[in-house]
Amino acid sequence: MVAFKVLCVAASLALTGLLSPLAHAGRACDAPQPSKASTIERALNLAQRTLQALERSGAQVVVLARAGQDLSKYGLRYSHLGLAYRQNDEQGGHVWRVLHKLNQCGTAESAVYRQGLGDFFLDDLWRYEAAWVVPTAPVQERLLALLQDQPRAVQLHHKPYSMVSYVWGQKYQQSNQWAIETLALAMAPENGMGRVTRQQAQAWLQAEGYQPTALNIGPLARLGARVSAANVAFDDHPNEKRFSDRIETVTVDSVFAWLPRAGLGQPPVTLSP
Repeated sequence: MVAFKVLCVAASLALTGLLSPLAHAGRACDAPQPSKASTIERALNLAQRTLQALERSGAQVVVLARAGQDLSKYGLRYSHLGLAYRQNDEQGGHVWRVLHKLNQCGTAESAVYRQGLGDFFLDDLWRYEAAWVVPTAPVQERLLALLQDQPRAVQLHHKPYSMVSYVWGQKYQQSNQWAIETLALAMAPENGMGRVTRQQAQAWLQAEGYQPTALNIGPLARLGARVSAANVAFDDHPNEKRFSDRIETVTVDSVFAWLPRAGLGQPPVTLSP
């Protein structure tokens, strides 16, 4: 029944064009094209299989990933993170929701979206594969309370976007960076004003041993990307790192390696085609 509800809603949204077509995780938007039936079918099949696996896991919250882009040249398997959680409904059942940040059509801005599993995977995926980490029970408890509190859930969202934003910077914020800073928001001690800033969230991540991915991007590639894409900027990276071609940013793969290492979650689970 749960699967039927989630997937029917997703299919309905897809057919009526209400799946936020102008929002993608770090990708430019092409001219609007009707979704192919086969694409919708594969995405909803992946969503249904993911839903069934999450139901069997007994988890309330997972850190969920998709492979929206081919990042293999950087040694990366997944491109985008969301925070997925189980939410009770008025009929006494429950649905799964995903809170995640999306770049708006290659612009320099972003927004946070709350979607169903079907919506999350209806994004012209590079590879129809899902992966997730189940956090420990204490982390799930605190994350669930945060994710269901709309004002707090978006408290650390920073609209200016760069898909390679510096992991410890505050000038920009990419999608995966928002996700782990929000996780830190749920876990870090609040200051005297009852709030956690991005700087404090990042300090918590550093204290817990998070290590970003260091991408090797040379000066010509940086120049080309900066000139041709509004959603790519390098000026927030420290000069000594940037000029040695070391671009440190938040990736799914680095988060999935960190969570078990820090004792904050189980090893990643992969759901392949």
